[in-house]
Amino acid sequence: MNGKKGSIKINIPSSQGVVAVKDLVGDTKHHSQSTSPGKWISDVWKFAKEDTNRVTFALKVGLAVLLVSLLILFRAPYEIFGTNIIWSILTVAIMFEYTVGATFSRGFNRALGSLLAGIFAIVIMQIAMTAGHFAEPYVIGFSIFLIGGVTSFMKLWPSLVEYEYGFRVILFTYCLIIVFSGYRVGNPMRTAMDRLYSIAIGGLVAVLVNVLVFPIWAGEQLHRELVNNFNTVADSLEECVKKYLTDDGSESPEFVKTVNDEFPDEPAFHKCRATLNSSSKLDSLAKAAKWEPPHGRFRHFFYPWSEYVKVGAVLRHCAYEVMALHGCLHSEIQAPYNLRCTFQSEILDATTQAAELLRTLGKDINNMKLNLQRSLLKRVHSSTERLQRSIDMHSYLLTSSHHSYDTPKLQTKVSFKESSNNESNESYHETMRKQQIRLHSWPSREVDDQFEEEGVGADLIPRMCALESTATLSLATFASLLIEFVARLDHLVDAVDLLAKMAKFKQEFAT
Repeated sequence: MNGKKGSIKINIPSSQGVVAVKDLVGDTKHHSQSTSPGKWISDVWKFAKEDTNRVTFALKVGLAVLLVSLLILFRAPYEIFGTNIIWSILTVAIMFEYTVGATFSRGFNRALGSLLAGIFAIVIMQIAMTAGHFAEPYVIGFSIFLIGGVTSFMKLWPSLVEYEYGFRVILFTYCLIIVFSGYRVGNPMRTAMDRLYSIAIGGLVAVLVNVLVFPIWAGEQLHRELVNNFNTVADSLEECVKKYLTDDGSESPEFVKTVNDEFPDEPAFHKCRATLNSSSKLDSLAKAAKWEPPHGRFRHFFYPWSEYVKVGAVLRHCAYEVMALHGCLHSEIQAPYNLRCTFQSEILDATTQAAELLRTLGKDINNMKLNLQRSLLKRVHSSTERLQRSIDMHSYLLTSSHHSYDTPKLQTKVSFKESSNNESNESYHETMRKQQIRLHSWPSREVDDQFEEEGVGADLIPRMCALESTATLSLATFASLLIEFVARLDHLVDAVDLLAKMAKFKQEFAT
């Protein structure tokens, strides 16, 4: 017994403790599997397979660094430039970017910043030596403070943000030249020139390798990204509408999955959400593309890359409506399935026509052709007008006073007052309970709790009527969002036409 000498105390863990231990063991196994070498290799292979340009870029960087390293490995270049040749390797590592345009932009900032820093260092060193040995460190120190403050302030100027890297190059190049080489060694002119030569060699190698060896053009990336966004929005629109019309409410995702946007059966939705976050990517690609020379299909100077960004912005406004439609699809308040089937043909027709227009616009941009899609626009507008007329003609279905089960409701209210037939009341209760379960209308849990605790009362009928009216109005919300999406397509067509004219697409007339 416990408390006696020589007794043994045995602690038996509870079932919750056993479950916790099992969960901990399971999490440990899952973590070990996720960090296993095979899993890591599989992830790397999948990442490289998604875009082979990633592997090409990595190999090009290795080749450029190898070429400038040969200047150190061979004795002749090292004897000319000395340890300053290491700046060639640093220039390649810093300047080499993913696309050709980004490399040109970074190279321009690097070259101009290094040139200005070298000039400033030479001038300040001459002034410091003229001021005398005593005042020399004070002049140099004040110049470092002044250069650091001015460059840090100027790179925050809105119109100069694009050249932020250049101001940073001016600061650290100036400090390295004037302090570690000019002031201590005493030969700023030779130091500045050697470093400028080394930086020029590294920049030249980086540009040549990036342009001549499997070039990755920012313009091509921007062009392809915009076309993919058109197809993504079209796929997501069709996926959302078809699921809304075919979902009978038998399966609804958990609230946690809805909040975390975990919808594994909706791959187009995740791509559409990525389209909404593509603004910064399109902007960076457009800025890089401006630095690129004419190439490939883009063979004239001053190509309107900024128009690609404007078209992408209009397309994102259309994608906002698709996300709103997706919110209606997974909302707590849902219209009855039979009511959705009433407008199924009109909604599907409008969706199909709108998605076809999106894919056609994306195809025109991809082929760089200007097609005046008058007939397709008319079909989209006609299908939307049919949907509006259908909603107007059947608007009585969207109000609670015209539901097909209104008469049973009134009869049941009379039976509550005039009859005490418990069997009839229970039958009505079961009917309304099944209807709430089928609709998944909010707040179905509160209705179920009230059924169980208080039973059916006369005051519950108006409340049920109000909930059913709110549920039917959700269909009107879904239809109005679809109509708004079609209305925004007009602005998208105008933006694409402007891009086609400014980019000088080949003009064709579609019938």
